[in-house]
Amino acid sequence: MIPTLNPELALDASVIAFTKALVNAGFTGDIETQYASRLAVATDNSIYQALPQAVLLPRSTDDLVIMTSLAQTSSFNHLKFSPRGGGTGTNGQALTEHIVVDLSRHMRQILELNVQERWVRVQAGVIKDQLNAFLKPYGFFFAPDLSTSNRATIGGMINTDASGQGSLVYGKTSDHVLALKTVLIDGNVLNTHKMSTFEAEHRAELPNSIGRIYQQVLKTCRDNRADILEKFPRLNRFLTGYDLEHVFNDDLTEFDLSRVITGSEGSLGFVAEAKLTITPIAKYKCLVNIQYDSFESALRNSPFLVEAQATSVETMDSKVLNLARTDIIWHQVKDFIADIPGKTMLGLNIVEYNTEDEADITDKLARLTARLDAAITAEEAGIIGYQITFDPAAISAIYAMRKKSVGLLGNTPGRQKPLAFAEDTAVPPENLADFILEFRALLDKHGLHYGMFGHVDAGVLHVRPALDLCDPEQEKLLRTLSDEVVALTAKYGGLMWGEHGKGYRSEYGPAFFGESLFTELRKIKAAFDPRNRVNPGKICTPLASADRLVSVDDQKRAWFDRQIPVAVKDSFDSSLNCNGNGLCFNYEESSPMCPSSKITKDRRHSPKGRAGLMREWLRLMQLQGVDVLASEQQLNEKDQGITALWQKLQNSWSKRQGEPDFSHEVKEAMDGCLACKACAGQCPVKVDVPTFRARFLQLYHSRYLRPAKDYVVANIERTAPLLAKMPNMVNFFLKRSLIQKGLAQGVGYVDTPLLSVPTLAERIQERYRFDLAQLTALSSSERANTVLLVQDPFTSFYEADLVADALALLQKLGFNPILLPFLPNGKPQHVKGFLREFAQTAKTAAEFFNQLHALNLPLIGLDASLVLVYRDEYNKALGSQRGDFHVQLFHEWLQGKPLPTVANSTEFALLAHCTEKTALPATEKAWQQIFEQMGLVLKPVSVGCCGMAGTYGHEKQQLENSKALFELSWRKPVEHYGNARLLVTGFSCRSQVKRLVGDKPRHPLQALLALL
Repeated sequence: MIPTLNPELALDASVIAFTKALVNAGFTGDIETQYASRLAVATDNSIYQALPQAVLLPRSTDDLVIMTSLAQTSSFNHLKFSPRGGGTGTNGQALTEHIVVDLSRHMRQILELNVQERWVRVQAGVIKDQLNAFLKPYGFFFAPDLSTSNRATIGGMINTDASGQGSLVYGKTSDHVLALKTVLIDGNVLNTHKMSTFEAEHRAELPNSIGRIYQQVLKTCRDNRADILEKFPRLNRFLTGYDLEHVFNDDLTEFDLSRVITGSEGSLGFVAEAKLTITPIAKYKCLVNIQYDSFESALRNSPFLVEAQATSVETMDSKVLNLARTDIIWHQVKDFIADIPGKTMLGLNIVEYNTEDEADITDKLARLTARLDAAITAEEAGIIGYQITFDPAAISAIYAMRKKSVGLLGNTPGRQKPLAFAEDTAVPPENLADFILEFRALLDKHGLHYGMFGHVDAGVLHVRPALDLCDPEQEKLLRTLSDEVVALTAKYGGLMWGEHGKGYRSEYGPAFFGESLFTELRKIKAAFDPRNRVNPGKICTPLASADRLVSVDDQKRAWFDRQIPVAVKDSFDSSLNCNGNGLCFNYEESSPMCPSSKITKDRRHSPKGRAGLMREWLRLMQLQGVDVLASEQQLNEKDQGITALWQKLQNSWSKRQGEPDFSHEVKEAMDGCLACKACAGQCPVKVDVPTFRARFLQLYHSRYLRPAKDYVVANIERTAPLLAKMPNMVNFFLKRSLIQKGLAQGVGYVDTPLLSVPTLAERIQERYRFDLAQLTALSSSERANTVLLVQDPFTSFYEADLVADALALLQKLGFNPILLPFLPNGKPQHVKGFLREFAQTAKTAAEFFNQLHALNLPLIGLDASLVLVYRDEYNKALGSQRGDFHVQLFHEWLQGKPLPTVANSTEFALLAHCTEKTALPATEKAWQQIFEQMGLVLKPVSVGCCGMAGTYGHEKQQLENSKALFELSWRKPVEHYGNARLLVTGFSCRSQVKRLVGDKPRHPLQALLALL
């Protein structure tokens, strides 16, 4: 029996009192103190873990003022806070054991745009790609380009002074900040912008913290100007936290306090708003993908590429490239990074040119390609080939692959994973190749594997050594490596942190700044935050403080993971492998990645959040002495029996009485999952939430009773065939409002769909009848023309017209279609965690399909969400017993077959099922090619999740989220294209359109049948 899990982590009484006082003071944001919410922000994209006391999610600057003002009162002036943005930092900048202030959920407003003066004003929680999507129609973009641009917030970019690809041309975030609004820890609002030094001196006379800040920064940056210029390296990057050099202009007549705040890692205050410069989008852009025989060749060739006046030069080594080949992203880029016959690509430089002048880009390209051609002919510089593309979609896809490199490294097989801890070193570009060779020798000396990629034009390379920090000896090696990399970067005139900030590496600050300048940093910290209450331990501590800096030796995620048995970790590797890269936080409305995270903006309801909750649940189970794998085996082998049922009744009663159990918090997060499996396809490390969710639900319900709707869903494949025998009577009752109300209140089910009338059996009569003996007796030529159509419960009983149309189309195309008898697939059982029952269903179906497979006849299905279960969940449930049968989707089988041509000028629009297009990335292209072969035009439309996802959209508790997801990316294209042109592959998607718009769109095969 699964025990109650109640972590002994009581909140500090003063924190509880503070949260209550916040509400009374008018704080309008969210306040979260439950264990799951705190766990969701206890990690980022680093190796560290720190559990906060509470999470505050303000809605406005006023909320920040209320919070900081209240924190000044005597009851709460000991509390400490850390601002947090997208949570994508690789060095733990936003982690804290105190109170997290998360600005990413609500403070996402774009406040003001001035196209004439080329600036925009935004709240700190606005996401970089969100801002650029807003600016694009005006012909502008916000320039600093990060690999995490689809989830990184502007506030986070400011606090780390983020930069990335193209920084030689576009600079860092600080180069684009015109003004900041920062709330100080004492409740004062500090507005900073470029001003005359005279005005700054006037502000230094103010009798408050703002005056104190101006006074100290003026003194530090003016009195130490010579030391600052001597100490700070002449690099595209600078020593983040704090930028003492650029506070003044060259002749000291202008002063900009914002420069100290950018790069301060949230250690000086809470950036609430920013006024930013915007850059015109270049009219002409191209990429030159240059392939090399070694990574060293790519590095040594990069200075020449910079001299060739490229906008940016990005590089990737063979390890990263090979990982990219295994990911969904490769399908989008493989045609633009084609293999060179007889050559092996071990390094790649991605060279970008963009300009306002077509002649300029033509001239630069001509000179570059002439040099490249000459090098290839002479077999020089290790260049083996190159390709050029001007296609904007291709360019975006290639950069998407490059951006995904960070996460892809986390998908390295084995327990040793490439880790971020000394991976954003920056050296002068001319030193980079020698530096990297010595860096590689250092790693080779320790026998480590690693991946490399980065911005060679700026001398920044991301190097991630593979370590298993669950091994204490390798954790010690991490410290050794950190120390050695610090010494190595200093030797080559560089920085330990060229891009990703200090965070837990802050202890190395004095070594790079020198003691005298580091003391000046501490003075500035004291002026802003005298009691060390804002992101304490990062960058520096106030001069008078005895508090310590954070350290690379501080507590890591692996400390917790060590407490989980190796066998359990291996079994649940999908959740344990999550490295926090946060791609699942993808803001893009048209991205299918994690609909629940997108619509709730709640970190718990993301693959990262759910994986973190699962790994903690497994750890707590182990601490309670529970063998999870043995418990699963028992549940899979036999029913629990009457005694367990009685115990479940008692446990469920205790739950209703408010029994504290962390399992309930995990269950709440799992309930919000749509089981769409976009995570399994799109996450770089393949975090597969539906799989470990199903396992959790099975274990959870071995202790607590199931809701009635779980049984309704799990048995739909058994009840639907029975109900379909009397569809008119069933539909009559389902149309009654009283029945629907009863289902909503009693079962928690809404908008129950109606059965097909006429039924499938009535539509096709005796045509397409299955007879195993007749199939066995077919000749080889007859078999070549015979197709077996696999039924699923949704299309067969709720969309019988589609099944009938599929059979008719196959016949129209000259094939002999046979409709197989309906056999449960098991997906509804799997979704709700009935895994013992699912395994039996899968075993029965597999035996039948393997019998047919022996006849060498194609099996095709209509709905991707069920067909893909045969390929994935059946493998996991049955292993080698699954057999060799293969069920194809209609388009997979149809592609490449001889098809007739039809004359029709209609441009059809395809909206693909999210499960289908993430698991099978070639889906949309395949349908496009089928239509093209028949002389038709089909345009794939980029959309996210429709919000139905099987039964999710019918659950009362998820109804509002389901509708909101449809509004997010589906309604506009549905209304734009109309029912005549709209084609939708997913049953759930078609049902959602019918429910919320009124007309049910067609499947692509129905459009083909109509045209034939």
